[in-house]
Amino acid sequence: MSNWGEIYKSIGVQPIINAIGSVTMLGGSTSVQEVKEAMDAADSSYVPMMELEEKAGYQIAKFTNVPAAYVTSGAGSALTLATAAFMAGDNDDFTEQLPDTTGMKNEILIQRKQHYWYDRCLELAGAKLVTFGSEDETTKADLEKAITDKTVAVHYYAEEQRIDPKALSLEDTIEIAKKNNLYVLVDAAGQIYPLENIGKYVRMGADIQCVAAKYLGAPHSVGFALGTKEAIRKLSLQSFIGYEGRRIRGVGRPQKVDRQEIIGCVVAVERWMSLNHEERLSKAETMTQTIIDKIKHIPTIDVTMIENILGVQPFGLTITPNSKADFTVEDLVEKLKSGNPPIWTRKAFFAKEGEDYMEIHMFGLNPGEEKIVGDRIVEAL
Repeated sequence: MSNWGEIYKSIGVQPIINAIGSVTMLGGSTSVQEVKEAMDAADSSYVPMMELEEKAGYQIAKFTNVPAAYVTSGAGSALTLATAAFMAGDNDDFTEQLPDTTGMKNEILIQRKQHYWYDRCLELAGAKLVTFGSEDETTKADLEKAITDKTVAVHYYAEEQRIDPKALSLEDTIEIAKKNNLYVLVDAAGQIYPLENIGKYVRMGADIQCVAAKYLGAPHSVGFALGTKEAIRKLSLQSFIGYEGRRIRGVGRPQKVDRQEIIGCVVAVERWMSLNHEERLSKAETMTQTIIDKIKHIPTIDVTMIENILGVQPFGLTITPNSKADFTVEDLVEKLKSGNPPIWTRKAFFAKEGEDYMEIHMFGLNPGEEKIVGDRIVEAL
């Protein structure tokens, strides 16, 4: 495209080719055409936002086969609002008091094995994270022992791609939590394929499941919470609309969602639930193979296709420097980034200590850019 990245260049920002995937630091996602058109149509008039959120939530809940849903400013916002909802409930005085949690149950339990980068979103509402279990294993007894009179919920990080057999399962988490009248919050931001994962954890008994709509072709800044009617109603009280519409000063006011984005989210979910995913996966596989075919002859690297189709980044490939290599993955990352245009890659996100390999994903590549990536790797090596 002759105008590729010109809008960024006009203000002095260098556009890049994204071979990492859907990551926030590179802009997250590109809205699909149907979503862009729906958002443009939504721009033509104003609507009462409380009604829009209610009706949008109804549609998303219907598409995903759960009792209720609510559009939020990304999955991280859904985590924060859910936490506030669990602590404050229907008590408007508590809502206005947050993030000061005096007088409230404010402890959220999380497995030590599941402590992760985004649990910070829970603390934003004022909650205190309490870990249970060890780095090696989590048992039912570990969870039961961790519950106190200050415990309000248990948080669970769902990742179907890398299920840890030594972590406490969600089934056991829900069973123990419900026995103790605790909420269960599930971060399932990227669990959008197979389709049954969207809403699966709510149907299992969790109160709220948080999803990032950027993975479905919606704008980067949109997500949604799926849950029980009661939990989602309490979450809505904490939102930016609750702040303005009810005139109750909650912590969710900065997490605003545009009316166009809400419509875009509804359209993205509906499209995703009826999309031809075999065709989508086939395109990702073909793009992956294109890069592999261009670089597999290079004697200093071992190249493997990632055949996983779960979640947001199906297929893709790994590049591992072998015994003939006189460079590291970091060297290759820098070479690709220093070219024109820069190609952003990175050492594999889940690489263990001592492992030196790169993953390349198709999520952020425009059609044809996979050829550029392949050629540039050949040139770099």
